[in-house]
Amino acid sequence: QVQLVESGGGLVQAGGSLRLSCAASGRTFSSYAMGWFRQAPGKEREFVAGITWTGGGTYYADSVKGRFTISRDNAKNTVYLQMNSLKPEDTAVYYCAADRDDYGLRTKPGYWGQGTQVTVSG
Repeated sequence: QVQLVESGGGLVQAGGSLRLSCAASGRTFSSYAMGWFRQAPGKEREFVAGITWTGGGTYYADSVKGRFTISRDNAKNTVYLQMNSLKPEDTAVYYCAADRDDYGLRTKPGYWGQGTQVTVSG
């Protein structure tokens, strides 16, 4: 069982940066693939970024490549999403997610956080 709590959302101007954090409970955090999804108003939830359980592999949606960086600290049971060069179209609720494997994370994560709002003003 994994419980996820996001933080770090807020309001930022276009071109600015934010760092989201996701604190996970559970002794097996380090064995889970972790990721971030987002959902904008009126749109479906979409994959943003993922990281393997070792942290050795990362993958991104094309829309955020080169601007967002996902990382994890297994000693702190925390995963991060550094977001730079933010655009108004990045405005969404961002959700942390976890699953036992990378395919599951991308397609149907087993665990979700409650979400944190990110608003980018133009």
